[in-house]
Amino acid sequence: MRMGDELTARQRSVLQFVIDYHRRRRVAPSVREIGRGVGLRSPAGVHRILDLLKARGYLASEPDKQRTWRFAGPLAGPGLPVLGAIAAGAPIEALGEVEEMAAVSPLLFGDEACFGLRVRGDSMVGAHILDGDLAVVRPGVRVMSGQIGAVLVADLLTEATLKIVRRDGTALRLAAANPAHADMVFRNRERRRVTIVGKLVGVVRGWR
Repeated sequence: MRMGDELTARQRSVLQFVIDYHRRRRVAPSVREIGRGVGLRSPAGVHRILDLLKARGYLASEPDKQRTWRFAGPLAGPGLPVLGAIAAGAPIEALGEVEEMAAVSPLLFGDEACFGLRVRGDSMVGAHILDGDLAVVRPGVRVMSGQIGAVLVADLLTEATLKIVRRDGTALRLAAANPAHADMVFRNRERRRVTIVGKLVGVVRGWR
């Protein structure tokens, strides 16, 4: 199992808060600060998650001392590479060179090969993916029917789109999550025009 695969969304949010806080301030957050940052009111609940993350090797701390939580994994470093923008609507150019590094650990999403794409458009609002979000994509993973993937279409060169991938017999449908946007359908040999770059494994809001 790769690092991050066994964590819940809440556990990942606590881990990412500790990483981000330490990176910005060079000190560890308090339990109450972590709770406020991730929306947990109970200090005991925060402690349970911190202890679990420590037991699984994600965090380290010094016994009997406060504010010593720190990331124990191999990626406290540069963060998630952002390769460009991806459309949640009409396809737009993406998947170019690294434009910047987001202060997010790719290992939180299960694979150090993960990368980020800035979302533009509103066709995925029904899946809670909004304009300005950072879509986290894991390459080289099969996208099952009904899951969301980052997709390239051959006659659109290096342009990409974020869509729900649906397979129905000989048809491949790239579906929106907004009824205002039409689906893209490729049948029979037309399916060869479509390359699924990777699977959407996370969305980061307010990442800047």
